[in-house]
Amino acid sequence: MIRKATAVNVSGLRWFKSSYSSSGDGNDCIEVAPTPTTIHIRDSKNPDGPRLTATPTAWAAFITYAAQR
Repeated sequence: MIRKATAVNVSGLRWFKSSYSSSGDGNDCIEVAPTPTTIHIRDSKNPDGPRLTATPTAWAAFITYAAQR
């Protein structure tokens, strides 16, 4: 399941650039912040902008699918 992030305190999240994001511009990436129950996803160019969240199961399925492409 992928869902839009709600108004939850996400100030303490540790963000990582995705190794699956690649372009000539080092800032053209997505960043993820995993927690035990939710994977937070944001655009590195707009860290204060909209975010998506996914369950760890959905995120793993997405990464597996993306890796096969």
